Amino acid sequence: MLINVNGEDRQLAAGATLASVIELLDVAPQARGVAVALNGEVVARGDWGDTQVPDGARVEVVAAIQGG
Repeated sequence: MLINVNGEDRQLAAGATLASVIELLDVAPQARGVAVALNGEVVARGDWGDTQVPDGARVEVVAAIQGG
């Protein structure tokens, strides 16, 4: 299936979850300051492993960065 992740089209296997999208981006699932939205709705971290990503979905993954 084809989805859009942070503005880039990506191919994923059917039944993929938000957790698998996070792994695809090499983001540690336990990393602090990471937020995920599926089709414009923020999904709680505890639901990433259970939330399937539908074909054609738009996923945004953002991470807070500290600066000095």
